[in-house]
Order: sequence, then C-alpha cells, then structure tokens
Amino acid sequence: MEGDKPTVTVGILGFHDSRETKAISNAVTALGHEAVWLHEEAVGIDVSPSGVALDPDVDVVVNRLLLSKSTSPLEDLSIASCYAAVRPVLNDPRNVLFAVHKHATSSRLAAAGVPVPHTYMATADARLNAAREGFGTPVVYKTAIGTNGGGTWLVDHDRAVSATVDGRRAFIQEYVDASERHRDLRIYIVDDEVVGAMYRYAPAGDWRTNVALGGDVEDATEELSPEAAETALRAARALGLDYAGVDLIESDDGWVVLEVNPTAGFRGLFRATGRSPAAAIARLAIERAGGRVDPALVERVGRSLDGTRPADAPSGIRDERVPVVGHAERVTVTGVSGSKAVLARIDTAASTTRIDPRLAADLGTEPPDVVDDGAPPRVDIVVELAGERRTVTAVLDEDVGPETPLRIGRDLLRDYYVDVRRGVRGDAGD
Repeated sequence: MEGDKPTVTVGILGFHDSRETKAISNAVTALGHEAVWLHEEAVGIDVSPSGVALDPDVDVVVNRLLLSKSTSPLEDLSIASCYAAVRPVLNDPRNVLFAVHKHATSSRLAAAGVPVPHTYMATADARLNAAREGFGTPVVYKTAIGTNGGGTWLVDHDRAVSATVDGRRAFIQEYVDASERHRDLRIYIVDDEVVGAMYRYAPAGDWRTNVALGGDVEDATEELSPEAAETALRAARALGLDYAGVDLIESDDGWVVLEVNPTAGFRGLFRATGRSPAAAIARLAIERAGGRVDPALVERVGRSLDGTRPADAPSGIRDERVPVVGHAERVTVTGVSGSKAVLARIDTAASTTRIDPRLAADLGTEPPDVVDDGAPPRVDIVVELAGERRTVTAVLDEDVGPETPLRIGRDLLRDYYVDVRRGVRGDAGD
C-alpha cells in the first residue's frame, strides 16, 4: 500500500518492570519493527515555539502505565497525554482516566446500556452507609482505584464502612455469585476482537478470582458464548479502549461487567489459552502508525509469551530511597472500619503476611461467611510501614498473638530493605 512506512518505531510507555511490557516490546521486534521502552530513564519531551520533539522519537505509543500501582497516577497519565498531543497512543489517556477508576467505568458502561452490577459511591461516610440497606448482605466494598484484587472486601457485618480507604475513594457493589467455586470470566479484547478468554477461580480461603492472588485459570475461548463476547466488546467500545481485559460474571439475568482493565496482565491468559495479546497489541500499534505486518507472523508470535528483558530495559540500579526496616516496626493498619497502630514483626522467612483474627475483626476485615473451604481465610489490609502504604492480602492466624498482631512477610517486604540489627523505630538508641 502506498504510503506504508517500511519500519515503525513503537514506544512502550511503562514505568514498572512488568513481563507484559517486555512481551509487547519483544513482539514488535519479532514482527520486524523497532521497539523503544519508554521507562523513567528514557523519557524526554521538548516543547518550544517550534513544536514538540520527542527524545527518543517514536511513531506511536503503547500505554502500559500501571496507574493503580503508581504513587503519582495523575502525573504518570499526564506523560501519556504529552505523547498523545503529537502521536497515536494506545490506549488514549483520556479514556484510561475513565477505565482506571472502577466507579467511573461503571457509570460510563451503564450510560451506554452495558449491563453492570448495582453500585453506589458517596463522598461522606453517613451517606455511603445509609445506601447499604439497598444492597443486602453480603456487599462488595472496594476502592475505586485498585489492582490484582487488592482493596476489595466482601462485607457481611453491620459495622460502618468508610467513604475512603487509605486516602482513596471507596464504593459498594452488589455481590453477584452464580457459581459454587467463585469464578468469573476474563475476556481480552484487542482492536474490537476477542484474543482469548479464561475462567478465573478463587484460591482456597478467598472469594476473589484474581490470578495475582493465586487463583486457578481455565481456557474459555472455544466455549465463549456470543452474549458474553458481545458484552465484553460493547464494554471496550463504550470506554474507547484499543485493548483491555474485561471481567464479567454470570448473574441470574445474564452476563454483567464487573471491571474493565486498560492495562490488564496476560500471563494468566497465556497459561490458560496458549494465546498472548502482545502480538495483537504490537500489530495494532504498527498499523496505527502506517506500518504493515504479516498476519501469519502475528499468529505465530501470539503463540508465545516472550518476557525476556529487551536491550533497552532500565538499568535496574537500586533506588537509594528504598526504606529500611528492622526486625520489628510500629505500623498503622487500615481495614473496612478504620485504622489501628500496632507493633508488627518483620518475618523474612514467611512468604505471606499474617494477622491476628482479633485485629482483623477490630478493623472490620473478618472473612465473609461465603468462604468456607477449610483453607486459612485471607483478608485485605492496608499497611503503613516506614512511611509507605501498601495493600496486602493477609492470612488470619490464631498463633500470631496480641503482642505483635501482625507478621509482615515477603509479599510486602519486597519494597523494603530489612536490617535485622535495627531496633524498633522510635525506641531509645534507634
């Protein structure tokens, strides 16, 4: 075709070292074009009276900013907006602004006639709790911005919930569960086409189906119903997303959309289906910038998930600002009903964080009755440790004890240095 660019330079904008970002970069290269990872060491944007110059220059940008994991999501999204002023960006940051906020997503989908569960958001505690009467028990309570299942609770007690959790807006959602194993359906959409679909099952001791929490997956691509596929496609269209992971659950009235993720991971999808969206996303970016690719090559590349580090990956030099913690630390723990300051033990031998059930109950985060599979129950808490806040899924453990009712494991400690010689913060001589 006349005007086609022989080689397109695709920028992959991502500040986290995710396998999906690397897979998209490697897929661009495998399709015969040039990939540039736009990480925090690589972004330069010059604005002057003569226009906008990108350093490095790219023809199109794939937006892989994981805003729900960022401490400055608006600033990160603004970087994508700078690129969008002069280059095509997949997904457009204006649409990502809707999609990254779960209640805004539901609002736009409902306005477009896409079926969603009943939800309610309020900016005042009293108004939010008054609305709970119309939702029955249990009710889903979640932060408006969250990821990997973090910041989501199933509340079946009558204690008050807060309109904010750890400074983030929260809302309530109708609980829908039509299956005995607590499963939902993830459909991955690229360029208005279904790339693959999988059922996600909750892990033992939990009701949430997120793969990051240890849930099982099962290929659903071949048996995908037309109703479910069309509902997912309508959701992506309503939000104006070039690619997305759409999460649905089957209610008594049919399929409803729980969430739409504009930067959904796809390791679980590849494990379940043998299909990777990376090649399809790379193909769409190349074509959006005027390039061409061989459809047969896209199909072959899509049958692998190459997450090896590209040559232009960030240096990986440790940030000297990473906080240091000792063998025990005073922390603030936040749940559904409030916060509490406690002494926590730092346990590098434990893979998961554990919490005294009495502390969990004080915070309003005791496990719901719908989970009763014999496994140790798990709950979400927000932990403020050494000035940093993190959401973690903690296992309830009667052996933790009241003196140090929280034992912080490696699931939270990966963001910290541990110095076992260090005393408790605030003690004399510390």
